[in-house]
Amino acid sequence: MNIYLTIFGKPRYLGLAKIKMEDTRPRWIVLKTSRGYEMGLPGGMLTDEQHEAFRASNLSFEDTAEPMVQDVDFVRWADDEDVANYYDCRQEEAEALLQGRDILAAHGLPMKLVDVEYMLDRKKLYFYFTAEQRVDFRAYVRDLAHEFRTRIEMRQVGIRDEARIVRGVASCGRPCCCGYWLRGFSPISIRIVKEQRSALNPTKISGLCGRLMCCMSYEQEFYSELWAKLPGPGAKIRTEKGAYILESLDLGKEQVNIRFPNGRLVAVKISEFPDFRDTVLKGEEWGEDKELAEKKKKAAERIAAIKERAERMKSAQKMRAQKARKEKEKVNEKEKDAEAPKPTKPKVKPNKEGTQKRRRPRKPQKPEE
Repeated sequence: MNIYLTIFGKPRYLGLAKIKMEDTRPRWIVLKTSRGYEMGLPGGMLTDEQHEAFRASNLSFEDTAEPMVQDVDFVRWADDEDVANYYDCRQEEAEALLQGRDILAAHGLPMKLVDVEYMLDRKKLYFYFTAEQRVDFRAYVRDLAHEFRTRIEMRQVGIRDEARIVRGVASCGRPCCCGYWLRGFSPISIRIVKEQRSALNPTKISGLCGRLMCCMSYEQEFYSELWAKLPGPGAKIRTEKGAYILESLDLGKEQVNIRFPNGRLVAVKISEFPDFRDTVLKGEEWGEDKELAEKKKKAAERIAAIKERAERMKSAQKMRAQKARKEKEKVNEKEKDAEAPKPTKPKVKPNKEGTQKRRRPRKPQKPEE
């Protein structure tokens, strides 16, 4: 025989029962518990480690004597008669609840009747109620016993356990965790809500019981580790260029939104935040500012290169113009030289020998005295 985890009772107690499983189909079983004979459903076979873990986590139901994890005895596999009897009990419980509330109104006791539960053999009827203080309900119990002709057991439960017993649909659209799978209640404070940066609106953070929702504690470990690495919203990183303000956190995208000194809102990855902080403290740019600075730098370098090239082209054009001007001046000088008249030689008469005899220049005459 193997040990199976079973679920029974309206408060969803957990039982450890030795069962010889005949097949794997989910079937009702009859159990003998500390409260009497009850119907239960086997959840699954436990390993030795799981068995010890469940025994170690024997959480007590709030304000009740019954522990959440109990040793129960397997009686038999439920037949059709047992199942029909079980559902008949559920129908009678609805009528018994209304009758019990009418009797309670006649007594005028400061308590609220939450639910009732019949044992399978109807030898015991449990009444679950809530109250802010101790209530003397002895006369009320006598009237109940006279009305239902069975043994009456009163169980005071807390507000959260009321939601667990009654069950319902949470704001997420799914059944309440406490009435579906949750075995115990962990303490939840407003500090947890603040760490998760949830809106402090009671209608959004409260469950059907009016207390803080149990699901607030599911991610608490993650948020504790997260805020150990990050400053809280509103924190400032002061630098020479101004203050960088951490405004909000976006878990879906795993990033924080930071307001830069120039007013821009920039998203920074959570994993990159330490590098971001070191970078801005050094006075360097980050993200789009860094890219913009690099673009401006490259643009300035391109502009400087263009100006330098333009200067070189202008200087080259100036040199070419000077060279062309000098060449033009040379051409003009040559043209002027070509157009100027050539000097003529004096004419001489040929002598008898056929040679030309040069004329001797006349001597200047002396002036007459």
